[in-house]
Amino acid sequence: MQQDLMVTKRDGRREKIDLEKIHRVVIWAANGLDQVSPSEVELKAHIQFYDGIKTSDIHETLIKSAADLISENAPDYQYLAARLAIFHLRKRAFDSFDAPHLFDHVTSMVEMGRYDRHLIDDYSREELNQLNDAIDHSRDMNFSYAAVKQLEGKYLVQNRVTGEIYESPQILYMLVAACLFASYPTETRLGYVKRFYDATSLFKLSLPTPIMAGVRTPTRQFSSCVLIECGDSLDSINATASSIVKYVSQRAGIGINAGRIRAIGSPIRNGEAFHTGCIPFYKHFQTAVKSCSQGGVRGGAATLFYPIWHLEVESLLVLKNNRGVEENRVRHLDYGVQLNKLMYQRLIKGGNITLFSPHEVPGLYDAFFADQDEFERLYEMYEQDPAIRKTTIKAVELFGLLASERASTGRIYIQNVDHCNTHSPFDPSVAPIKQSNLCLEIALPTKAMNDIKDEEGEIALCTLSAFNLGALNDIDELEELSDLIVRALDNLLDYQDYPIIAAQNATDNRRTLGVGVTNFAYYLAKNQTRYSDGSANGLVHRTFEAIQYYMLKASNQLAKEKGPCLKFQETTYAKGILPIDTYKREVDEFCEEPLHYFWETLREDIREFGLRNSTLTALMPCETSSQITNSTNGIEPPRGYVSVKASKDGIMKQVVPDYTQLKDSYELLWDIPNNEGYLQLVGIMQKFVDQSISANTNYDPSNYPGDKVPMKQLLKDLLTAYKYGVKTLYYHNTRDGAKDQQDDDGCESGACKL
Repeated sequence: MQQDLMVTKRDGRREKIDLEKIHRVVIWAANGLDQVSPSEVELKAHIQFYDGIKTSDIHETLIKSAADLISENAPDYQYLAARLAIFHLRKRAFDSFDAPHLFDHVTSMVEMGRYDRHLIDDYSREELNQLNDAIDHSRDMNFSYAAVKQLEGKYLVQNRVTGEIYESPQILYMLVAACLFASYPTETRLGYVKRFYDATSLFKLSLPTPIMAGVRTPTRQFSSCVLIECGDSLDSINATASSIVKYVSQRAGIGINAGRIRAIGSPIRNGEAFHTGCIPFYKHFQTAVKSCSQGGVRGGAATLFYPIWHLEVESLLVLKNNRGVEENRVRHLDYGVQLNKLMYQRLIKGGNITLFSPHEVPGLYDAFFADQDEFERLYEMYEQDPAIRKTTIKAVELFGLLASERASTGRIYIQNVDHCNTHSPFDPSVAPIKQSNLCLEIALPTKAMNDIKDEEGEIALCTLSAFNLGALNDIDELEELSDLIVRALDNLLDYQDYPIIAAQNATDNRRTLGVGVTNFAYYLAKNQTRYSDGSANGLVHRTFEAIQYYMLKASNQLAKEKGPCLKFQETTYAKGILPIDTYKREVDEFCEEPLHYFWETLREDIREFGLRNSTLTALMPCETSSQITNSTNGIEPPRGYVSVKASKDGIMKQVVPDYTQLKDSYELLWDIPNNEGYLQLVGIMQKFVDQSISANTNYDPSNYPGDKVPMKQLLKDLLTAYKYGVKTLYYHNTRDGAKDQQDDDGCESGACKL
């Protein structure tokens, strides 16, 4: 009787249901996969056939059925579900499983206003024919289910009102490559486009959300991270808020430095009024951050930074706390608390920390970043000055409040500002680092604006990408990949638009890039090493040495071709100083690996020709983009062999790479006994990484007496991270007994997570 039912096809036509056709699609999707059963997918689907049922509804039911079967015992269902989803996606985009010819497709999309017109202005029909021949659409079959859902939800060009999709993943990869190398001479650019397409579509390189979603469209803003410094004036505060709105609306995550804002009770206009303090202005910034939804790609997010010695710090540390009333809480921002050696010394020695309002202690705020000796001199001088308003608090009490709020919210972050400036590509006397970004991996100079058109201000942008370590067969592959990604991202800096002059000037002058890594846990497992026992220390040293060496070499080569960045002289590189010269020597105590590359030759080349880019590396979380490449995210250990990730598109399951072969080689997050081994690895990475690292601390209360993590342990880990030269700490993760699930809601939902 079912055979007499009619189905409604995607174009509206009706025809008799053909159960065999449905079966053939599932068989096709299962081809070559292990431990999957097409009949199990069909049975689990429980399709309730009725007259006129849409073929698209049948297909979506089969996809969900296959996705529900993903497990440790049958990981390949993530590929079966993905293939069914790709089939469905292409039918939606092209009314056919086969993709259209690239020239026809691009021409059509440009006419519709979906693609940037330069694609047909810059590339001839013959060139697009050649690129069409280079596309390998079979690579769509390499995606996992989580990847396809992320592509559908965030990356593919679409009408977010009607849900119409206009392209397939391989077209996305090819057109991103074509846009990024469009400015190259015609005799060389197709070679670069094809190599970059291969590197990204084969998952050797991972691209961030703003690039994947935006490059090839008429919207030209692709920097993942935006760092905005706020001054202590109403004009600067309003310029900061305006800048936040502009960049949140264009897919960027925001770092706000608000540490210079004076404390509550400060006199204004000679005592005519008193200052309302930080909190009302933080609320102002929160409103700006949440005012735009970023085109449906993700919601706005920001991290706000202030020094631990700010007079209002006891109120600021509890801003995310669920206790309290709305008037004294600003819960929808995250916070970075800024520390330095003197603050840690006061903790270790059982001393006090004195709190000041920055505007009442001339020179102190600037010295906090630019000159540690001068900061200590001024700080102690102001402590002794009875005329200056101040509050004194026991260091252990203040650090205890910081650690407690970090533990309870998970999202009070740490920035060690002295490490950010002493182990930096920038000369702190002229270009100090005064903040980080949304995810605590960017460390760039900023300068407050007096208004939105202020050309003397400096909004720092960072354009991201990542090497997929798990996809490398040999670390020497990093040489070619470094050349490709430096060229591509450097081109992007000229290709994109800048809504604010302070951002354009900063980018033109410094040309900052931040390339990180993803799939690190898989890389360790493949090499039979672990986070916790020191076995990975040598491997990590060799790998990150290679990354920084080849990235510097690539940028140096580009400087030979195009000239160095305009403010190269404000970098330490201009003085012949490299990252290997300024790292914390405590790293040598647990890693004796020697250097393997020609650093002295490179040092001389950099001195002679400069660098095209002031910065080159930063390790970001890679939360969303790791799903595209089916990788473990960033440098983090997985919480389980199957991760359950929640996003606006629903719950998705993702199995760690090569689970069947490497199950016993993975070290899961909650099997790691403490943070020591992980922090050692971060310290080794930081030796080479010129910006910073999104590094987390993790705690399982069941490992401690009374199921409570001692305050002593929390403070010890902060001190250990500082000792090893770690610049920043991102999340504080606590195992709560619930099934581990990662929300796609932090950095990359705000942008910078690649």
